[in-house]
Amino acid sequence: MKKKKSFDSAPWIWRTVSTVSILATLLLLFGFGYAIKDVIFPKGDSTLTTGQETTSPPKNNEGETAVVEDGKIRMAVIGDSLARGTGDDEGLGFVRRAGNLLKDKGYDVQVLNNLGVNGLRTDALLEKLDEQGVRYVLQQSNFILLSIGANDLFQGGQVLQGEDPPTAEQLAAALPETSKRLQEILKKVKEINPDAQIAYIGLYNPFGDVKELEKPGNAVVAAWNDAALAILNNEDKMTLVPTFDLFENHLGEYLSSDHFHPNGQGYEQIAVRIAQEFQADTPAEGSGN
Repeated sequence: MKKKKSFDSAPWIWRTVSTVSILATLLLLFGFGYAIKDVIFPKGDSTLTTGQETTSPPKNNEGETAVVEDGKIRMAVIGDSLARGTGDDEGLGFVRRAGNLLKDKGYDVQVLNNLGVNGLRTDALLEKLDEQGVRYVLQQSNFILLSIGANDLFQGGQVLQGEDPPTAEQLAAALPETSKRLQEILKKVKEINPDAQIAYIGLYNPFGDVKELEKPGNAVVAAWNDAALAILNNEDKMTLVPTFDLFENHLGEYLSSDHFHPNGQGYEQIAVRIAQEFQADTPAEGSGN
């Protein structure tokens, strides 16, 4: 009798195990979908959002997301570790600091997802601009900040690790191809969102206090910024945010401990320049202008 009872309970046990397995699988799939949602459709930075977020952005004639002209500044940042905010002891970077400054002036500001990647170079950024999530963020923006080029010229600060510091000629060797890719990057960003204002963050020489790299570094940075300015001057709604003069005589004050990225004070100085460069098409609410 006991043996028969054991066999009679077997179907019930298997049904229970099957049900639990199905529920666990559904829960796993839900969790995976939720995890990748922000990668495919990134959300904005709620700390600077004063209005409701657009859940279904309007489309333009080509079917792509159009900029919403509602008086809000929608900021996006893309590029390298400076765009990411590496070195900032408060974790804000120049984009959120600039957003705070503009908000303090009465603007309705939303900072969208930070698209900065540590170590990013111009060739990798060109590929990144084809990603769906990146395009989605840029299409929602009306003020796009771009930081790129320092890793191409200075190898992310690794030029200090060699036995012999690079010469001006060696540093300048990367200029022709890199500046050409910068032009392609700006062209592609404008194609993604032709209505946005684009601000390119100019380069500074982080090695201005290193005797062997002061002059060659200054020379290559000056040449790079001149090339970038020439590209930007040929396009509408594009501007250069100069940073060289900010750091030239304040490296000890504005650089982080890695001697390459800005610290919080350095990012704040860049943010002030960004806020100054921004030209709103309509006056900020409550500004009285």
